[in-house]
Amino acid sequence: MKLKRIVKTLALGTFFTLAAQTAAAQDMLARQAPVDRKMKAVDTLQFQQLLDREYSGLPAEELYADWENTYAHRATQLPDKFRVDLRDFCMPTPSRVVTSNFGSRWGRQHKGLDIKVYIGDTIRAAFSGKVRIVKYEAKGYGKYIVIRHHNGLETIYGHLSKQLVRENQEVRAGDVIGLGGNTGRSTGSHLHFETRLCGVALNPALMFDFRAQDVTGDYYVYNKRNYANESEKATRLRGKIGNGSYTPEQVKGTQAVASPSKAQKPAKETAANNQRNAKSYHKVAKGETAYSIAKKHGLTVDQLRKLNNLDKNMRIHPGQILRCS
Repeated sequence: MKLKRIVKTLALGTFFTLAAQTAAAQDMLARQAPVDRKMKAVDTLQFQQLLDREYSGLPAEELYADWENTYAHRATQLPDKFRVDLRDFCMPTPSRVVTSNFGSRWGRQHKGLDIKVYIGDTIRAAFSGKVRIVKYEAKGYGKYIVIRHHNGLETIYGHLSKQLVRENQEVRAGDVIGLGGNTGRSTGSHLHFETRLCGVALNPALMFDFRAQDVTGDYYVYNKRNYANESEKATRLRGKIGNGSYTPEQVKGTQAVASPSKAQKPAKETAANNQRNAKSYHKVAKGETAYSIAKKHGLTVDQLRKLNNLDKNMRIHPGQILRCS
């Protein structure tokens, strides 16, 4: 009996000791949990401070007084001179075809370049930065994205079919941000691409050469005094070729675009070239008719209508893309 009491006493003692240790361990974990949460908050804060230090002093910090998601662009005072770093870049699309230039168009100012893309084509961020706006504008940009870059520029990507980023998201040059489309005030699928400094639209051809799929240099130096002349020269060198004809191979970058001197050919030679291509297209210019376009490409009006599923009563309009072979 005495032995049983001793065993029972030892068993009870061991039980209470283990229970006390378990409770102590639970108390320690309970005390540790808030500490872990605090450390996590400190780590997050330190990381954000590190990012802030990294981006402080960059051109974008000097140029823009605030950050807001209300307006696509709001023009402020441009510096007389400003150097934009173009080295960390990615072409927004592999398409090499410019279908509309920067500048006066149809009685109003066109503030960007139109680049031929098809619905669903991948669109990428031109530089690293932060997404400022992801919105839809029915009578203008359609589905569009605005990114503020660390080099001081803001880029706008319009008429998208899908936006794949959110406002205030950090992106790197080359990140996929959307898909090509035909939303908003658009007459055919394309990317409307703008480059703005302090909210003021600058000619993207000063910085981007879509035909060569490259930037124009390591830096672009904006100079208020020389800007107008430089912009006109950039359009001549890197803007739309001829009447806007192109092939799908050129759009996808698998075939080099002809130089301006080769693009401007007589109508018969143009028609012969189009016949050798599997498909060719024509962007309707102001004043053109179905008859004049068909004649230019060696077609009858009926052939042009059949290629594009047009009714006899259906009118064509400037900016419309027509298949010609």
